Amino acid sequence: KGEVGVSERKGREGLPELKNVDRKKGVVTRFAPSPSGPLHAGHILSAMPSSLYVKKYGGKFYVRIEDTNPENIYEKAYKMIKDECEWLFDNVEEYIIQSDRLKIYYKYAKKLIDFGFGYVCDCDNEKFKEMIEKQKECPCRKLNRKDNLLRWKKMLDAKGYEEEEAALRFRGNIKDSNPAFRDFPLARINLAEHPRQKKKFRVWPLMNLAVAVDDIEFKTTHAIRGKDHRDNSVRQKMIYSVLKKKFPESLFIGRINFDDFELSTTKTRKAIESGEYSGWDDSRLPFVASLKKRGYKKEAFELMALQRGISEVDKVISQKDFYELLNRYNDAVGKKK
Repeated sequence: KGEVGVSERKGREGLPELKNVDRKKGVVTRFAPSPSGPLHAGHILSAMPSSLYVKKYGGKFYVRIEDTNPENIYEKAYKMIKDECEWLFDNVEEYIIQSDRLKIYYKYAKKLIDFGFGYVCDCDNEKFKEMIEKQKECPCRKLNRKDNLLRWKKMLDAKGYEEEEAALRFRGNIKDSNPAFRDFPLARINLAEHPRQKKKFRVWPLMNLAVAVDDIEFKTTHAIRGKDHRDNSVRQKMIYSVLKKKFPESLFIGRINFDDFELSTTKTRKAIESGEYSGWDDSRLPFVASLKKRGYKKEAFELMALQRGISEVDKVISQKDFYELLNRYNDAVGKKK
């Protein structure tokens, strides 16, 4: 606890003040990694501000493992992510696993259908894209609530639709100037076996539905995310609006591109399996397991995140510069003890 005080004090100096903070309840933030692999340096720097803001204002910091794509999961990552977060952050309120919450997403999907903003589309994907690009409605859009509920039931039924035969969509503004906001998908059928849920479910929520639902359910007040999620933030706000919920304050941060680092968990996993690296803690890798093994303190990453601040500017950093900066902060933490 004593070590945290150093970075916490600096957090008050280095992070910009948040808007609309309830001074009694604090803020509710989240970090949402995918279990495609363990955490790396990029995850640390994007997640740390969410943890630090809860230390600054009080409140709750959740870690949400987003595992609704059965085909992109590294099963060992569930435990690795939790262990790594326990080391990095000392204020995680709860670990949420999305695949354990599918029935909750189904409940909200039905709500959207009931409210007239969800519909099940069985149009050919290519034809649908052509219609959307031309700002034309697909025939499924005209279905009434009863027919959509029957189609939704057919999506869930093992003897119903097959993969890619149907999708739940959000009924947006078909004339929106941005095609990304015209009737975007909310849920799909995926029959791949899920490492955690096996064959229990066949309909999986897509990111915008799952994220919107979880942020509503856990009362997220401030969402810090990469600026590449701007469009997704707008889509989620549309879902919030239909459900008459207050949308979280959104802060966007730019990407840090590591010039000569490989951060792809898929590529790294293959390299480990082929023997190129000894494991996730190989000293040549910028993954948390390696950084921890090399003796870096979590407070060094707090200082680095604070130095970066909340900036939408993309930055490129070389491996040499990254470690020089990290060494400087690690030394500073050591001197404060």
